Amino acid sequence: MTILMSILLGIIQGIAEFIPVSGSGHFAIIMALFDNAQIRENNAVFMVFMHLATLISICVAFRKEIGEMISDSLEYLRDRGDSVSGEAAALKPPARTTLFVIIGTLPMLIALIFRGRVEALMLNTAFVGFALIATGALLIVTDKYIKRGSKSEKTMQLADALLIGLAQVVATLPGFSRSGTTIAVGLARGFSGSFAVKFSLLLSIPTVFGGVIFYISRAVSSGAGFSLFGTYLIGFAIATVIGFFAIQILRRILAKGGFGKIAFYCLIVGAVTLIISLIF
Repeated sequence: MTILMSILLGIIQGIAEFIPVSGSGHFAIIMALFDNAQIRENNAVFMVFMHLATLISICVAFRKEIGEMISDSLEYLRDRGDSVSGEAAALKPPARTTLFVIIGTLPMLIALIFRGRVEALMLNTAFVGFALIATGALLIVTDKYIKRGSKSEKTMQLADALLIGLAQVVATLPGFSRSGTTIAVGLARGFSGSFAVKFSLLLSIPTVFGGVIFYISRAVSSGAGFSLFGTYLIGFAIATVIGFFAIQILRRILAKGGFGKIAFYCLIVGAVTLIISLIF
């Protein structure tokens, strides 16, 4: 992999992992446009760096919230262990968020079963084009027909976490946006815009961390080396910085407007990809 390719993929990872245009879909398109072998060479090692970049971006952007989730969850477990009266310990909002993130992650076990088939779809540009069109359509429906509610960590329910978790499973298919799909379902369940973004990205942490472990194990089993460490590090740094700012942009999009322009972009890119894949 060249430095230029690492930079390009780092930019795509940083933007498309958070702005709802589908990072996996754009990776698939880049693989089709450029030399597949160049991207696939030591791909597992490079994907470790990309997942780490995403993980760091989220943790930095939500460092306060994550700190509260950890401290309040530990406090809840400690109080429950110390309780002798049988009275249930109080579950504070950050601890509730932790619980629902765990619950929302459980459906990802379904994705693990079909991981091989999902990865094969990365080579199917016709499917990627269709999925991007579907993502654009979903964003339009979200803007036009879904009224934002006021649910937060204080009022969300078990069903909300499970449905958003199932949406995350669907979004493992290349061309579907993980952030866009989970935020759309959150809004449909009555979440406020800010909490829909917050829960969507917090929910991705266990999945992204699982991706880091998966690609490390794949790299080790395949005997992949770190001869291109410097090249990968450049892509990692770019993806991390751009990812952090992309999260801030996503928050503003939900706070001040909608997904209109992003939906239009997905529709155009998806249509062009689908047409070219069918012709050639």
